[in-house]
This record gives sequence, C-alpha cells and structure tokens, in this order.
Amino acid sequence: GTVRVRLCVEDGCARVDVGDTGPGIAAAELPHIFDRFYRADKSRSRAIEGTGLGLAIVRSIVQAHGGSIDVESALGRGTAFVLRLPLESSSASHRISASPSLDS
Repeated sequence: GTVRVRLCVEDGCARVDVGDTGPGIAAAELPHIFDRFYRADKSRSRAIEGTGLGLAIVRSIVQAHGGSIDVESALGRGTAFVLRLPLESSSASHRISASPSLDS
C-alpha cells in the first residue's frame, strides 16, 4: 500500500490530509478509533505491537490547539484522515504561522 500526505491552507486553517491504500477500517469501528487503548483489528492485535494510544494522543493534541480531526474509511480501499489546525489564535501561545519565521 501507499501513504499520501498533503498540506494546504484552507479557510484560515492548516489542513493536513493523510491517506493510505491499506485494508481500511470497518464502519462499526470508526466511532471508537480515537478511544484510548482501542485496537480495531483484534485478530492482528498481538501480531502488531502497540498500545492503541496513537490516535487518542493525536486527537488530544489537535483539540488542544483548537483544531479538529476527521476520518473516512472503506474496507479494502484505505483510510483518510483530515486534520485542521487554526493558523491564528486569540492566544499567542497557540499561534501557528503559515510561513516559518525565525523572529517569533
């Protein structure tokens, strides 16, 4: 399979699209994939190491910065995540610049 990552600016947000052509995630599993310690594919849980914390951590970080994360998936076709992070925030500590600067 392949993984694609795309970054663009959309509606005042940095938008990061991450998609793959992997096995996909069943629709019944999607509401739970951001839960801590959740492993969607129980049959492979022991073969593939991990704790089931990755997506829960990503969601927490994205939300802490005022952003959002969405997912779409189809079995046999792959999964796509869309992260949106505001480029400007009312708090200077959460400001993200569209162009990197050494002055800040």
